[in-house]
Amino acid sequence: MNMELDKAQIHAISELGRQFSDATILMHEAIANKAGLTGIDHKYLGYLTRHGSMTAGELAKYTGLTTGAVTGLIDRLEKKNLVKREFDPADRRKIIIVPNKETTTKLLGPSFKELQNRIVAHISTMPEQERIVIEKYLLATIDIMNGIRKNLDNK
Repeated sequence: MNMELDKAQIHAISELGRQFSDATILMHEAIANKAGLTGIDHKYLGYLTRHGSMTAGELAKYTGLTTGAVTGLIDRLEKKNLVKREFDPADRRKIIIVPNKETTTKLLGPSFKELQNRIVAHISTMPEQERIVIEKYLLATIDIMNGIRKNLDNK
């Protein structure tokens, strides 16, 4: 294969990756704004909803936020009834952050339902081999980004 073609392809795919990242951020920001949240609050709420209850310290470790910033995040989400604080039954000195999945689904569900329906409709038109390539690319890219994030967190 022609090396110049490879460089052009790599550049084109990299540019599409940047555009995809921008579109993702802007879409999540729009969904968050409609729900009265910031994009960051919305993304961390999603993390809590997917991964379940955890301590503020665990959330701080995942996000890289300071414990003070996590406290502010939890305060904002709690005011909207999207999370609640509960004492850890095993150690009442610890506070567990519990996501309110019902309220979150009511608030964010319609926007994500439309997104999911459109993506599923699009993916269903693709041949299996294309879906496999996309899945492989996304898994590898996620792994690369998580590795870079961990390296940055450790510096």
